[in-house]
Amino acid sequence: MDTIVIFQYIWYILIGVLLFGYSILDGFDLGIGSLLPLLAKNESEKRTLFNAVGPFWDGNEVWLLTGGGALFAAFPHAYATVFSGFYLALMLVLFALIFRAIALEFWNYDTDHRKFWEWAFIIGSFLPALLYGVALGNVIIGVPLDAGMEFRGNFFTLLRPFPLIIGLLGLIAFFFQGSSYAALKTEGELQVRARKLILKLWIPFIVLFGLSLALALVFRPKAVSNWLAWIIAVLVIVVWLMLKNAVRQEQDAQTFTLSSVLFAGLWGLVGVTHFPHLVVANNDPSHSLTIFNASSSALTLKVMLIIALIGMPFVIGYTIYAYKVFKGKVVVNEAQ
Repeated sequence: MDTIVIFQYIWYILIGVLLFGYSILDGFDLGIGSLLPLLAKNESEKRTLFNAVGPFWDGNEVWLLTGGGALFAAFPHAYATVFSGFYLALMLVLFALIFRAIALEFWNYDTDHRKFWEWAFIIGSFLPALLYGVALGNVIIGVPLDAGMEFRGNFFTLLRPFPLIIGLLGLIAFFFQGSSYAALKTEGELQVRARKLILKLWIPFIVLFGLSLALALVFRPKAVSNWLAWIIAVLVIVVWLMLKNAVRQEQDAQTFTLSSVLFAGLWGLVGVTHFPHLVVANNDPSHSLTIFNASSSALTLKVMLIIALIGMPFVIGYTIYAYKVFKGKVVVNEAQ
Protein backbone atom coordinates (compact mmCIF):
# COMPACT_ATOMS: atom_id res chain seq x y z
CA MET A 1 0.00 0.00 0.00
CA ASP A 2 1.34 3.44 -0.95
CA THR A 3 2.27 5.85 1.82
CA ILE A 4 -0.23 8.46 0.64
CA VAL A 5 -3.06 5.92 0.81
CA ILE A 6 -2.18 5.15 4.43
CA PHE A 7 -2.30 8.86 5.25
CA GLN A 8 -5.64 9.20 3.43
CA TYR A 9 -7.09 6.38 5.53
CA ILE A 10 -5.75 7.91 8.73
CA TRP A 11 -7.19 11.34 7.95
CA TYR A 12 -10.59 9.89 7.06
CA ILE A 13 -10.71 8.22 10.48
CA LEU A 14 -9.27 11.24 12.28
CA ILE A 15 -11.85 13.64 10.83
CA GLY A 16 -14.57 11.19 11.84
CA VAL A 17 -13.22 11.13 15.39
CA LEU A 18 -13.15 14.93 15.55
CA LEU A 19 -16.73 15.20 14.29
CA PHE A 20 -17.86 12.56 16.76
CA GLY A 21 -16.06 14.40 19.59
CA TYR A 22 -17.84 17.58 18.61
CA SER A 23 -21.19 15.79 18.47
CA ILE A 24 -21.06 14.42 21.99
CA LEU A 25 -19.52 17.53 23.58
CA ASP A 26 -21.21 20.45 21.85
CA GLY A 27 -24.15 18.09 21.38
CA PHE A 28 -25.26 18.41 24.98
CA ASP A 29 -25.31 22.22 25.00
CA LEU A 30 -27.01 22.33 21.58
CA GLY A 31 -29.52 19.87 22.98
CA ILE A 32 -30.08 21.83 26.17
CA GLY A 33 -30.47 25.07 24.21
CA SER A 34 -33.00 23.52 21.83
CA LEU A 35 -34.99 21.97 24.69
CA LEU A 36 -34.82 24.94 27.05
CA PRO A 37 -38.59 25.73 26.86
CA LEU A 38 -39.43 22.10 27.70
CA LEU A 39 -36.82 21.64 30.41
CA ALA A 40 -36.88 24.91 32.37
CA LYS A 41 -40.10 26.29 33.81
CA ASN A 42 -38.77 29.27 35.81
CA GLU A 43 -35.83 31.66 35.94
CA SER A 44 -33.95 29.58 38.50
CA GLU A 45 -34.10 26.47 36.33
CA LYS A 46 -33.04 28.46 33.26
CA ARG A 47 -30.06 29.82 35.15
CA THR A 48 -29.17 26.28 36.25
CA LEU A 49 -29.07 25.10 32.64
CA PHE A 50 -27.14 28.16 31.46
CA ASN A 51 -24.60 27.55 34.23
CA ALA A 52 -24.41 23.86 33.29
CA VAL A 53 -23.18 24.65 29.77
CA GLY A 54 -21.47 27.99 30.44
CA PRO A 55 -17.99 26.66 31.32
CA PHE A 56 -17.83 24.27 28.38
CA TRP A 57 -19.54 25.53 25.22
CA ASP A 58 -16.56 27.47 23.82
CA GLY A 59 -14.15 24.60 24.47
CA ASN A 60 -16.60 22.18 22.88
CA GLU A 61 -16.67 24.20 19.67
CA VAL A 62 -12.90 23.86 19.36
CA TRP A 63 -13.65 20.33 18.13
CA LEU A 64 -15.74 21.74 15.27
CA LEU A 65 -13.03 24.21 14.30
CA THR A 66 -10.42 21.45 14.45
CA GLY A 67 -12.59 19.16 12.33
CA GLY A 68 -13.14 21.89 9.73
CA GLY A 69 -9.44 22.71 9.70
CA ALA A 70 -8.57 19.04 9.30
CA LEU A 71 -10.97 18.71 6.35
CA PHE A 72 -9.44 21.80 4.73
CA ALA A 73 -5.89 20.53 5.22
CA ALA A 74 -6.41 16.87 4.29
CA PHE A 75 -9.18 17.04 1.67
CA PRO A 76 -9.29 20.60 0.32
CA HIS A 77 -11.39 19.73 -2.75
CA ALA A 78 -14.14 18.28 -0.57
CA TYR A 79 -13.93 21.28 1.76
CA ALA A 80 -14.32 23.69 -1.18
CA THR A 81 -17.24 21.75 -2.67
CA VAL A 82 -19.16 21.44 0.58
CA PHE A 83 -18.61 24.98 1.82
CA SER A 84 -19.49 26.54 -1.53
CA GLY A 85 -22.38 24.23 -2.37
CA PHE A 86 -23.98 24.44 1.08
CA TYR A 87 -23.16 28.12 1.43
CA LEU A 88 -26.59 29.41 2.53
CA ALA A 89 -27.17 26.57 4.99
CA LEU A 90 -23.70 27.01 6.49
CA MET A 91 -24.20 30.76 6.80
CA LEU A 92 -27.40 30.06 8.74
CA VAL A 93 -25.42 27.76 11.02
CA LEU A 94 -22.66 30.35 11.44
CA PHE A 95 -25.02 33.18 12.38
CA ALA A 96 -26.95 30.85 14.69
CA LEU A 97 -23.74 29.89 16.52
CA ILE A 98 -22.72 33.55 16.79
CA PHE A 99 -26.07 34.60 18.29
CA ARG A 100 -26.02 31.56 20.56
CA ALA A 101 -22.61 32.52 21.93
CA ILE A 102 -23.69 36.11 22.49
CA ALA A 103 -26.95 35.01 24.11
CA LEU A 104 -25.11 32.87 26.65
CA GLU A 105 -23.37 35.98 27.98
CA PHE A 106 -26.02 38.64 27.51
CA TRP A 107 -28.78 36.61 29.18
CA ASN A 108 -27.03 37.20 32.49
CA TYR A 109 -26.33 40.91 32.06
CA ASP A 110 -29.00 42.40 29.79
CA THR A 111 -31.93 41.62 32.07
CA ASP A 112 -34.25 44.06 30.28
CA HIS A 113 -34.07 41.93 27.12
CA ARG A 114 -33.65 38.55 28.75
CA LYS A 115 -36.53 36.97 26.81
CA PHE A 116 -34.93 38.01 23.50
CA TRP A 117 -31.55 36.49 24.46
CA GLU A 118 -33.28 33.37 25.70
CA TRP A 119 -34.90 32.79 22.29
CA ALA A 120 -31.66 33.68 20.54
CA PHE A 121 -30.05 30.87 22.52
CA ILE A 122 -32.88 28.46 21.69
CA ILE A 123 -32.96 29.20 17.95
CA GLY A 124 -29.16 29.43 17.80
CA SER A 125 -29.00 25.91 19.23
CA PHE A 126 -31.88 24.36 17.27
CA LEU A 127 -30.82 25.45 13.77
CA PRO A 128 -27.29 23.95 13.87
CA ALA A 129 -28.58 20.77 15.53
CA LEU A 130 -31.00 20.27 12.63
CA LEU A 131 -28.91 21.56 9.72
CA TYR A 132 -25.82 19.52 10.57
CA GLY A 133 -27.80 16.36 9.94
CA VAL A 134 -29.44 17.73 6.79
CA ALA A 135 -26.01 18.60 5.37
CA LEU A 136 -24.66 15.16 6.28
CA GLY A 137 -27.68 13.52 4.65
CA ASN A 138 -26.97 15.38 1.41
CA VAL A 139 -23.33 14.34 1.49
CA ILE A 140 -24.42 10.70 1.91
CA ILE A 141 -27.21 10.54 -0.68
CA GLY A 142 -25.32 12.71 -3.14
CA VAL A 143 -25.60 16.11 -4.76
CA PRO A 144 -25.17 17.21 -8.39
CA LEU A 145 -21.49 17.87 -9.14
CA ASP A 146 -19.79 18.77 -12.38
CA ALA A 147 -16.44 17.51 -13.66
CA GLY A 148 -14.71 20.37 -11.81
CA MET A 149 -16.06 19.11 -8.45
CA GLU A 150 -18.43 22.10 -8.18
CA PHE A 151 -21.98 21.93 -6.81
CA ARG A 152 -24.63 22.35 -9.50
CA GLY A 153 -27.78 22.72 -7.45
CA ASN A 154 -29.44 25.30 -5.21
CA PHE A 155 -30.66 25.58 -1.63
CA PHE A 156 -33.84 23.66 -2.38
CA THR A 157 -31.81 20.82 -3.87
CA LEU A 158 -30.69 20.12 -0.30
CA LEU A 159 -34.26 19.81 1.04
CA ARG A 160 -35.03 16.25 0.00
CA PRO A 161 -36.69 13.49 2.07
CA PHE A 162 -33.58 11.47 2.93
CA PRO A 163 -31.46 14.45 4.14
CA LEU A 164 -34.42 15.78 6.12
CA ILE A 165 -34.89 12.38 7.82
CA ILE A 166 -31.18 12.28 8.67
CA GLY A 167 -31.49 15.85 9.97
CA LEU A 168 -34.37 14.88 12.26
CA LEU A 169 -32.53 11.75 13.43
CA GLY A 170 -29.47 13.85 14.27
CA LEU A 171 -31.71 16.36 16.03
CA ILE A 172 -33.15 13.64 18.27
CA ALA A 173 -29.60 12.45 19.01
CA PHE A 174 -28.71 16.01 20.10
CA PHE A 175 -31.86 16.06 22.23
CA PHE A 176 -30.73 12.82 23.90
CA GLN A 177 -27.37 14.42 24.67
CA GLY A 178 -28.94 17.58 26.06
CA SER A 179 -31.60 15.94 28.21
CA SER A 180 -29.25 13.24 29.55
CA TYR A 181 -26.65 15.89 30.44
CA ALA A 182 -29.35 18.00 32.12
CA ALA A 183 -30.37 14.96 34.19
CA LEU A 184 -26.73 14.38 35.11
CA LYS A 185 -26.00 17.95 36.21
CA THR A 186 -29.25 18.99 37.91
CA GLU A 187 -31.49 18.00 40.81
CA GLY A 188 -35.15 18.09 41.79
CA GLU A 189 -37.98 18.72 39.36
CA LEU A 190 -35.63 19.81 36.58
CA GLN A 191 -33.80 16.49 36.76
CA VAL A 192 -37.07 14.54 36.75
CA ARG A 193 -38.31 16.53 33.76
CA ALA A 194 -35.10 15.79 31.85
CA ARG A 195 -35.45 12.05 32.49
CA LYS A 196 -39.07 12.07 31.32
CA LEU A 197 -38.06 13.91 28.18
CA ILE A 198 -35.53 11.18 27.29
CA LEU A 199 -38.30 8.59 27.53
CA LYS A 200 -40.55 10.71 25.29
CA LEU A 201 -37.77 10.89 22.68
CA TRP A 202 -37.10 7.15 22.86
CA ILE A 203 -39.71 6.00 20.32
CA PRO A 204 -39.23 8.90 17.82
CA PHE A 205 -35.52 8.03 17.64
CA ILE A 206 -36.02 4.39 16.62
CA VAL A 207 -38.77 5.34 14.15
CA LEU A 208 -36.45 7.81 12.42
CA PHE A 209 -33.56 5.36 12.62
CA GLY A 210 -35.63 2.65 10.96
CA LEU A 211 -36.90 5.08 8.33
CA SER A 212 -33.35 6.22 7.53
CA LEU A 213 -32.25 2.60 7.07
CA ALA A 214 -35.23 1.94 4.78
CA LEU A 215 -34.43 4.99 2.67
CA ALA A 216 -30.76 3.99 2.55
CA LEU A 217 -31.83 0.65 1.09
CA VAL A 218 -33.56 2.57 -1.69
CA PHE A 219 -31.02 5.30 -2.40
CA ARG A 220 -27.71 3.63 -1.41
CA PRO A 221 -28.24 -0.14 -1.89
CA LYS A 222 -24.53 -0.83 -2.35
CA ALA A 223 -23.62 0.97 0.85
CA VAL A 224 -26.06 -0.99 3.01
CA SER A 225 -24.70 -4.28 1.71
CA ASN A 226 -21.74 -3.67 4.01
CA TRP A 227 -21.86 -6.36 6.74
CA LEU A 228 -20.04 -4.13 9.23
CA ALA A 229 -22.79 -1.53 8.87
CA TRP A 230 -25.41 -4.07 9.92
CA ILE A 231 -23.37 -5.05 12.98
CA ILE A 232 -23.17 -1.39 13.99
CA ALA A 233 -26.90 -0.97 13.34
CA VAL A 234 -27.66 -3.87 15.68
CA LEU A 235 -25.36 -2.35 18.32
CA VAL A 236 -27.22 0.97 18.00
CA ILE A 237 -30.51 -0.83 18.68
CA VAL A 238 -29.01 -2.62 21.69
CA VAL A 239 -27.71 0.66 23.14
CA TRP A 240 -31.11 2.25 22.45
CA LEU A 241 -32.78 -0.48 24.51
CA MET A 242 -30.25 -0.08 27.33
CA LEU A 243 -30.83 3.68 27.39
CA LYS A 244 -34.44 3.33 28.50
CA ASN A 245 -33.49 0.95 31.29
CA ALA A 246 -30.76 3.32 32.53
CA VAL A 247 -33.24 6.23 32.65
CA ARG A 248 -35.81 4.22 34.59
CA GLN A 249 -33.15 3.18 37.10
CA GLU A 250 -32.10 6.84 37.40
CA GLN A 251 -28.52 6.01 36.39
CA ASP A 252 -27.78 9.45 34.95
CA ALA A 253 -24.06 8.97 34.28
CA GLN A 254 -24.81 5.71 32.49
CA THR A 255 -27.59 7.38 30.52
CA PHE A 256 -25.27 10.11 29.27
CA THR A 257 -22.62 7.53 28.39
CA LEU A 258 -25.14 5.43 26.45
CA SER A 259 -26.40 8.53 24.63
CA SER A 260 -22.81 9.27 23.60
CA VAL A 261 -22.30 5.67 22.46
CA LEU A 262 -25.52 5.96 20.45
CA PHE A 263 -24.03 8.98 18.69
CA ALA A 264 -20.84 7.01 18.10
CA GLY A 265 -22.90 4.28 16.47
CA LEU A 266 -24.56 6.73 14.11
CA TRP A 267 -21.20 8.16 13.07
CA GLY A 268 -19.85 4.62 12.70
CA LEU A 269 -22.68 3.80 10.30
CA VAL A 270 -21.92 6.89 8.25
CA GLY A 271 -18.20 6.13 8.20
CA VAL A 272 -18.37 2.52 7.07
CA THR A 273 -21.16 2.98 4.51
CA HIS A 274 -19.76 6.17 3.02
CA PHE A 275 -16.11 5.07 2.73
CA PRO A 276 -14.14 5.97 0.64
CA HIS A 277 -16.45 8.77 -0.47
CA LEU A 278 -16.44 12.27 0.94
CA VAL A 279 -19.16 13.75 -1.29
CA VAL A 280 -21.22 11.58 -3.62
CA ALA A 281 -22.22 12.94 -7.04
CA ASN A 282 -25.73 11.66 -7.72
CA ASN A 283 -25.74 12.86 -11.34
CA ASP A 284 -22.51 11.11 -12.37
CA PRO A 285 -20.63 8.76 -10.00
CA SER A 286 -17.35 9.58 -11.74
CA HIS A 287 -17.62 13.14 -10.36
CA SER A 288 -17.80 11.93 -6.75
CA LEU A 289 -15.18 13.14 -4.29
CA THR A 290 -13.29 10.41 -2.48
CA ILE A 291 -10.36 10.34 -0.09
CA PHE A 292 -8.20 9.48 -3.10
CA ASN A 293 -9.11 12.21 -5.62
CA ALA A 294 -9.81 15.02 -3.12
CA SER A 295 -6.80 14.79 -0.82
CA SER A 296 -3.74 16.94 -0.39
CA SER A 297 -0.27 15.69 -1.28
CA ALA A 298 1.47 13.01 0.75
CA LEU A 299 3.82 15.63 2.23
CA THR A 300 0.92 17.83 3.36
CA LEU A 301 -0.90 14.89 4.91
CA LYS A 302 2.28 13.83 6.72
CA VAL A 303 3.12 17.30 8.07
CA MET A 304 -0.47 17.95 9.18
CA LEU A 305 -0.58 14.55 10.90
CA ILE A 306 2.54 15.46 12.89
CA ILE A 307 0.95 18.77 13.87
CA ALA A 308 -2.28 16.98 14.84
CA LEU A 309 -0.40 14.46 16.98
CA ILE A 310 1.28 17.35 18.80
CA GLY A 311 -1.79 19.56 19.14
CA MET A 312 -4.60 17.10 19.88
CA PRO A 313 -3.23 16.00 23.29
CA PHE A 314 -3.50 19.63 24.42
CA VAL A 315 -7.13 19.82 23.24
CA ILE A 316 -7.97 16.52 24.91
CA GLY A 317 -6.07 17.49 28.06
CA TYR A 318 -7.85 20.84 28.32
CA THR A 319 -11.22 19.15 27.81
CA ILE A 320 -10.56 16.60 30.55
CA TYR A 321 -9.27 19.30 32.92
CA ALA A 322 -12.28 21.57 32.35
CA TYR A 323 -14.78 18.79 33.01
CA LYS A 324 -12.86 17.71 36.10
CA VAL A 325 -12.89 21.25 37.55
CA PHE A 326 -16.61 21.73 36.95
CA LYS A 327 -17.77 18.21 37.80
CA GLY A 328 -20.78 17.61 40.03
CA LYS A 329 -24.25 19.07 40.23
CA VAL A 330 -25.01 22.66 39.28
CA VAL A 331 -26.52 24.50 42.24
CA VAL A 332 -27.89 28.01 41.76
CA ASN A 333 -27.82 30.54 44.56
CA GLU A 334 -31.18 32.31 44.51
CA ALA A 335 -29.38 35.54 45.40
CA GLN A 336 -27.51 35.50 42.06
